[in-house]
Amino acid sequence: MELRKICFFLLLLTLLSSKTMFAQNNEQRVRLARLVIDTSQLENYKAALKEEIETSLLKEPGVLTLYAVAEKDNPTHITILEIYANEAAYKAHIQTPHFVKYKTDTKDMVKSLELVEVNPLTPGMKIEH
Repeated sequence: MELRKICFFLLLLTLLSSKTMFAQNNEQRVRLARLVIDTSQLENYKAALKEEIETSLLKEPGVLTLYAVAEKDNPTHITILEIYANEAAYKAHIQTPHFVKYKTDTKDMVKSLELVEVNPLTPGMKIEH
């Protein structure tokens, strides 16, 4: 009888944590940042972006993913997948010293910036970095 209670408790705990995890995924802020970088500044931009991404992932638990790619045929066209735990994590991120430095250092390198809010089609899937 005691084993049945323990199993029931473990099942209940599993269901509650799954529901909590699902609710957290619904709170995530996910978007794409599409940038066009000045050709003459591309290497400087990539260095600044690398520093900002590495620092954010290391220091900010609410920054779940920052993954940047460049188009093969247009290397100055960069897209960044941004996933934050929630709106508060995003707001905290854009106020960090490393993000402010990145924005300040790259403002003259970025020819255009488009921010696109998106909904993940597989919200429970993890992206390893």
